[in-house]
Amino acid sequence: MDFLVNLASGFMNLFALGGEQFMSWVTGIIPTIVMLLVLMNAIMALAGDAAVEKLARVCTSNPILRYAVLPWVSAFMLGNPMALSIGKFMPEFYKPCYYASATYHCHTNSGIFPHINASEIFIYLGIANGITTLGLDTTPLAIRYLLVGLVANFISGWATEFTTAIVEKQQGVKLSRTLKTAK
Repeated sequence: MDFLVNLASGFMNLFALGGEQFMSWVTGIIPTIVMLLVLMNAIMALAGDAAVEKLARVCTSNPILRYAVLPWVSAFMLGNPMALSIGKFMPEFYKPCYYASATYHCHTNSGIFPHINASEIFIYLGIANGITTLGLDTTPLAIRYLLVGLVANFISGWATEFTTAIVEKQQGVKLSRTLKTAK
C-alpha cells in the first residue's frame, strides 16, 4: 500500500515541479523574449520593409555574411533564443542553414559574452575550471572558443546548405533562394 501512495505522490510531485519550472519561465525568460520581440518589431517598423529587405538581401548574398557575420551579430545583440528569429528574413532555402549556424553561435560565444546564453555558461565554465585551477587567466580560452566557434559555426551553416539542396532535390521541391519584395 505504501508503494502505491509513494508512486502517486511522486507522480503528482512531478507535475508540481513542472509547474514551478513553468512559473519561473513566466516571470523570467518569457517577458524578456516578449520585450525583445517588441523592440525588434519596432526597429523594423521604424526602418521600413524596404530597408529590412535590403539588409537581408545583402546578408544573404554571401556565405560569410550568412553564416558568420549575421548569426554572430544576432547572437550578440539578441541572445538565445531571439537570435534565431532573424532567420525569418532569409529566403526559404537559407532558413535551415541560418538556424544551424545561429544556434551554435549562441553557445560558442558565451565564453566571452555570457549574456548571449547565460543558461548554458556552465559548459564554458566547466572547461575553464581546469585553467582556473592552474591559476591562469581564462580570457585566452574564451577568445579561442569564440574564434574556433566562428569557423565551426560557419561550416555548420554551409554544410546545412549542401544538405538542404540534397533534401530539396530528394523531395522534388524548389525553395526560394531570393527574397520576395513586399508590395
